[in-house]
Amino acid sequence: MTERPIDALDRAKGKKIFAKLKNGDEITGVLRALDLHLNLWIDEAEIQKDGNKVRLGTVLVRGDTIVYASPVQV
Repeated sequence: MTERPIDALDRAKGKKIFAKLKNGDEITGVLRALDLHLNLWIDEAEIQKDGNKVRLGTVLVRGDTIVYASPVQV
């Protein structure tokens, strides 16, 4: 069976991910859930604003605002 790009994110549940948004924001946090529309539920979310990290807590990022998302290698 051919692996889909969304399968890489599905395996990253419970791990840290990085998401770049259409407005230029970059969010990192722990992926809790996702769906086929790439809506992401992220815990411990942080966003870079003016060179400072801003803690957001738990967020739901709508899939149509995402340019790309990837598991973070540590």
